[in-house]
Amino acid sequence: MFSGSEVSILIAFSAGILSFLSPCILPLFPSYITYITGRSFEDIKSSGRSSDITKLTALNSLFFILGFSIIFVLLGLTLSYFGSFFGIKRIWLERIGGVLIILFGLNIMGVIKTRFLSRGKGIGLKKKNFGYLGSLLVGMAFAFGWTPCVGPILSSILIYASTLESLPKATTLLLAYSMGLGLPFFIAGLAINQFLFLFAKFKNFMRFAPLVSGIFLILMGAMLFSGQFSRLSSLFVKG
Repeated sequence: MFSGSEVSILIAFSAGILSFLSPCILPLFPSYITYITGRSFEDIKSSGRSSDITKLTALNSLFFILGFSIIFVLLGLTLSYFGSFFGIKRIWLERIGGVLIILFGLNIMGVIKTRFLSRGKGIGLKKKNFGYLGSLLVGMAFAFGWTPCVGPILSSILIYASTLESLPKATTLLLAYSMGLGLPFFIAGLAINQFLFLFAKFKNFMRFAPLVSGIFLILMGAMLFSGQFSRLSSLFVKG
């Protein structure tokens, strides 16, 4: 049986995976890989690629993941501190946050449209010459360049982090989200041919990703609004 803390971490990790599988990120994955490594896509997916290219892909992917993880955690800590600093009652943070997350879910599903969440800054993918530091900076830029699909999901996790009264818990939550987004990115980079095969095979199912993500956020918002997360945490403390 999962504790309240473990459920929260699992939800954040799942949200990260859904972000990676979104139509905004998944199709652009090959472009990001070639950009952060500085190698052609043909070199990366070559079955006879050298160990140097594999190492280059792995290390640049790790720095890219570290870049957006740093920004996500800092955003989570900022919102969590904001809630505690101004003494906002947790119940109101949960109620307002729950409603916002439900609206984010409806936005992803296309039931409602908000211009703010439908605007992605994006990153101009030009030639990169800064090595691992460049990959780190690109990861940070990626974190700020929220796309229409990732924005609502990430915003929902950040809203939930703002309801937490513990900065370490908020940090753990955003790290779990970052790992959910970063782990499939890292694995796909090392096994690019297998990734391309699976992507081509299940490409038709990608149109259901917004529906799945929307339902996920609506359920998450409902749990937050009704205080279910707090009850799970209370059960964990009593145990």
